[in-house]
Amino acid sequence: MSDRDDILADRLNVEPTIFKGCSSSELGIIVGVAALVWLPVSLLLAGLMGAVTMGFGLAGVGVGATELVTAGRFPRLKRGRPDGYYQQRIAIWLSEHGLRHSPFIRRSGSWDIGRTEYATLPYRDR
Repeated sequence: MSDRDDILADRLNVEPTIFKGCSSSELGIIVGVAALVWLPVSLLLAGLMGAVTMGFGLAGVGVGATELVTAGRFPRLKRGRPDGYYQQRIAIWLSEHGLRHSPFIRRSGSWDIGRTEYATLPYRDR
């Protein structure tokens, strides 16, 4: 491989920013949560007015506006934090509320090796 081809995207340490300082996974989470909120609300409002299909357009506008506003504010929240900080905080919050198993060890206190007797070391003849 020549020196010019050595700069590859798979050698990056962190996920690159895509839009307004947010990575693609962060944007996916923002869009997913916004769609979960806007779709039922807009379909209900449009159904009350008698035009249910208009709710999908209203949801699309709501998701787009939420993405623009949230993506503009999210980098200010991330400032000064290490990479992946908020993904870890969300996983810990979900674990504390019993919604998901935590991938992190969150126990404080003394640890034990689980043995009740001391193990004898094998004698080696030198």
